[in-house]
Amino acid sequence: MLPPSMLVDSHCHLDFPDFAAEIDDVVGRARDAGVGCMLTICTRPDRLPATIALVERFPMLYGAAGVHPHEAKDFTDLTVEGVLALVAHPKMVGIGETGLDYHYGLSPAEAQQESFRRHIRAARIVDLPVIVHTREAEADTLRILEEEGQGGDRPPLRGIIHCFSGTRQLAEESVKLGLHISLSGIVTFNRSEDIRATAKDLPLDRILVETDAPYLAPVPKRGKRNEPAFVAHTAQRVAELHGLSGSDFARRTSDNFFGLFTKIPKQEA
Repeated sequence: MLPPSMLVDSHCHLDFPDFAAEIDDVVGRARDAGVGCMLTICTRPDRLPATIALVERFPMLYGAAGVHPHEAKDFTDLTVEGVLALVAHPKMVGIGETGLDYHYGLSPAEAQQESFRRHIRAARIVDLPVIVHTREAEADTLRILEEEGQGGDRPPLRGIIHCFSGTRQLAEESVKLGLHISLSGIVTFNRSEDIRATAKDLPLDRILVETDAPYLAPVPKRGKRNEPAFVAHTAQRVAELHGLSGSDFARRTSDNFFGLFTKIPKQEA
């Protein structure tokens, strides 16, 4: 049984080369920091074997898989059935990350949108959470979530706006659609006053915390390669915004995570 006050890193990329030489130490440091579970995200289907190898090796790791919007142009032939095949393994518990990113334009908007829709359709078929990346694409993200997330004979969409860095409207509308909001190290940055103000007003039962490691290390680790152990700094900052102790906030956000990722066996949650 995992401890009731443990932390969860709801989004990291432990299959990335940044961690290859010291993955045992990275996982060990996370455990020492009170992180009892990590969700490692596969962003390309051709990286799936590496992700599955990790989740099979470490009991505290689970995985999700999909096509990052930057990669959408390379996988235009990935069908809904193909997305479902990515999460057939029992420790693959979510779909994504998927979504829209218009900042760099690395894939055409049309390819990103079609990929996003297929991921949502797959998530509703198997009732798994979808992990959503959105950058400079809020209107289209919300429109597609609303169009694809309800109706028909499938369960309503469950999921996460990961690494939240958007507007208050994005957060509020996403919560109305039934999604969770995952806060990263960005919430600790000096110039993130608006994000902290939004985070403070989020319903506690919709908040998750993440690292997005190896990116976006929180203060006081900013400038270093991020890793799951550092989620403790993000959690402490958000706990302070809500006037909670670190242990109470850890318990609440862990409960949120396991309530959302229901494919994780209950005895482990």
